[in-house]
Amino acid sequence: MELTFKDAKFFKQCVDAVVNLVDEGSFEVSSEGLHLRSLDASQIALVDFKLPKTAAFSSFEVEGLRTVSLNLVDLSKILARSRPGEKLAMRLEDEERNKLHLEFVSESKRSFKLPLLDLRSAAMPREPKVQFGASVKMKAGVFQDMLKDAFLVSSHVQLQAKEDGFVLEAHGDAGDLKIESSPKHSKDLDIALKAIQDPKTGKELPAGPQQAMYPSEYLDKMCRAAPSTEPLSLEFTSSNPVRLSYKIGDAHFTYFLAPRVES
Repeated sequence: MELTFKDAKFFKQCVDAVVNLVDEGSFEVSSEGLHLRSLDASQIALVDFKLPKTAAFSSFEVEGLRTVSLNLVDLSKILARSRPGEKLAMRLEDEERNKLHLEFVSESKRSFKLPLLDLRSAAMPREPKVQFGASVKMKAGVFQDMLKDAFLVSSHVQLQAKEDGFVLEAHGDAGDLKIESSPKHSKDLDIALKAIQDPKTGKELPAGPQQAMYPSEYLDKMCRAAPSTEPLSLEFTSSNPVRLSYKIGDAHFTYFLAPRVES
């Protein structure tokens, strides 16, 4: 297996978006590209990273399906040493199966070897099967700023989606926050409410307002690497997990986060 990224710093951005949430993980490398799906240590959040083999690579050679399990924190530290304009070659060699070779290439070559982990017992988790009654799209930087405000007063935020707008609230001992946004006043905000099926009766529930509460620290980890000017999507249903997604170049990032259920 040998992959060469056109831009080493691009892969650094991708790994950082994953390592914000998980320390270890397994990349599945196939003819389709790279894929990683992993739960965080608390098992309340999940990250799903997909990078198709088109565009980002100058070469992509793999036979069948290969699994590469790594300490992602250590990988991120090595990638932090990448320089502008450098390519990155990653390869597994038959004579040294327990290490991943990383080679930065520009006018000179710098090589690192990163030990592989044995995570075979940890199968790739399944993507949660969740219905989403609300979809909210905005610039990532807008949502990142909302979370910064929320951190001032509380460790949790309540998200609300209505026909006429999106509301983020935070309440704590330090104070209260309410941010209201409307598609009428923001061309970058898009809200869609959808009919969903009642899990108990199987009947279709009409589209309507949705609201749920989530830990703001996790939402911050999930969206921290998102380019501030690029679209970010939030999909949620009252008292159910939220799905947060965005892209970095051709790389797709999807996160799931369990809600805080108030008694």
